[in-house]
Amino acid sequence: MDVDSRTDPSGAMEEKEESDMLSTLQPYIEGLRRELEYQEPRLIIGLVVALAVVVITVVFLKYFLTSKTVRTAVLLVGLCDSGKTLLFVRLLSGKFKRTQTSITDSSAPYKAKNDKANTWTLIDLPGHDSLRSQYMEKFKSAARAIVFVVDSAIFQKEVRDVAEFLYFLLTDAVVSRNAPTVLVACNKQDIPMAKSAKLIQQQLEKEMNTLRVTRSAVLSAQDGSVGGSVFLGKKGKDFEFSQLPMKVEFLEVSARGSKGEEGEASLESLEKSLARL
Repeated sequence: MDVDSRTDPSGAMEEKEESDMLSTLQPYIEGLRRELEYQEPRLIIGLVVALAVVVITVVFLKYFLTSKTVRTAVLLVGLCDSGKTLLFVRLLSGKFKRTQTSITDSSAPYKAKNDKANTWTLIDLPGHDSLRSQYMEKFKSAARAIVFVVDSAIFQKEVRDVAEFLYFLLTDAVVSRNAPTVLVACNKQDIPMAKSAKLIQQQLEKEMNTLRVTRSAVLSAQDGSVGGSVFLGKKGKDFEFSQLPMKVEFLEVSARGSKGEEGEASLESLEKSLARL
């Protein structure tokens, strides 16, 4: 027999052993393949869920941090001739300056008198009744604090108008939700006939209690609220500023000062409250 026609018995045995091994492993390989196919969708779903959680967390943190940082404005509001603009100038420079009725907003950085030296944007808003609402709408979302300036010398004559404007501010849905600090600056305390902060607070509470009753009756007649307003205070109880979601302080100040144009303003209580923001 020729050598070329011979078979190698050891090679045949090795091939047979490899074939047997493959046959033995085949079920395991098939099972592993099926298992991977079964696991893959769950893995993809897990990755998608994880990614969604990350995205939602980032969006939430961005909204949360932004909502906390954008409210850096201190708004000066009040009726015409309450002394807002002079108060604005005094807080910024400490100097006296003759002013006129504002028809637009004015703003400047104000550095609080505290160890942190926080800087807020002080914004003087027009006091004319035809301009108040549009400027409040523009700046209310950025308000960290609202300084509501009252002319203490003629408060008795203006109590109704003051109460209506303050009611408008405090029942605004955005203001109520953000709850900025409200500082009622009872200005012109240098004038002998000026009313005290305590008396102004008491009279405003009574007037706003009456307003709440009449406004609620109007809303009930209309079968729903309008203008995005919220109920002021607690139902079933006479109105008090302590019932509000925001902190409200009544302060006695004098932008003009007791010594007139050459003297210093009396703003210590207001500056201390601004330093605590």
